[in-house]
Amino acid sequence: MKAAVLYPNESTPRYAEVPNPVVARHDDLLITVKAAAIKNIDRSRASGIHYSSDSNTADLLTIVGSDGVGLLADGRRVYAISENGMGAEEAVVRNDFTVPIPDSLDNATAAALPNAVMGSAMGLRVRAGMQPGETVLINGATGFTGRVAVQIAKHYGAKKVIATGRNPESLQALLAMGADEVISVDQTDNDFMGQLRALHTSTPIDVIVDYLWGHSAELLLTALKGRGAFTHPIRFVSVGSMAGDTIQLSAAILRSVDLQLSGSGLGSWPRQDVGRLFQEILPEMFQLAAAGQLTIQTVTVPLADIESIYTAAIPSGKRLVVTMN
Repeated sequence: MKAAVLYPNESTPRYAEVPNPVVARHDDLLITVKAAAIKNIDRSRASGIHYSSDSNTADLLTIVGSDGVGLLADGRRVYAISENGMGAEEAVVRNDFTVPIPDSLDNATAAALPNAVMGSAMGLRVRAGMQPGETVLINGATGFTGRVAVQIAKHYGAKKVIATGRNPESLQALLAMGADEVISVDQTDNDFMGQLRALHTSTPIDVIVDYLWGHSAELLLTALKGRGAFTHPIRFVSVGSMAGDTIQLSAAILRSVDLQLSGSGLGSWPRQDVGRLFQEILPEMFQLAAAGQLTIQTVTVPLADIESIYTAAIPSGKRLVVTMN
């Protein structure tokens, strides 16, 4: 079969012939792939730099793409996750990691949406325990997952959604997606923190979902620093680190604010909540997307063109999806 194959010591996958996958476990299924999303986590895991990468496979070829959409042997169309790569004509998937797809939802949307749901709904509901009526700040909301997070926060009943980002046009687009306030990170540190403090004073922030980390997270936390009086409880959830993997965090911030700091990602989710993801959260989000109440944008290319598109710059807020015949 044909697949997008990343060979050792190479940075771009090739469109190559590989052996067909073989089902080896009783709870595994063979799927004929129709579309596979290519995400930052897929690139970093394939190259071995993601924290979840297996160092023992560094010298082996890798089929890129960890999830996508396809047809099972009985004809059912499902979203699925594959441990051995989804950017291929066929893949082996775990039965308990599949979700039926509404008939009216296209393959590209169904393939691209779930990772963003994991990066937003799991942070909002599982790690932050968001409740209806709360105020949510999405730091780095102009990216693909951030846009989904804004919409899901509103769907979950957020009273106010504050979105930060750099691109002015993308920030304005977020207002149509449900954001109530937007803040540009492309301004002086003092101005950025001043806007945050003003909003936090008028409508105290309950939940922060952060996709940037780095300097912007430092500014966020500094802006929330208390002054020796009772403070509003804040749950800060780190989901991404597009602006840097480390920060400087003053101990005074932790002592002066009622702050819960946690992360949301592979390894941080309780087993029972992963079950909820596949049994409840993803099916609900697929239905919302099918009804036009949750919107995303994709860039689709045939699998055969993977070599020319893999390292290309995908427009902000869009997800690359490879499609198969």
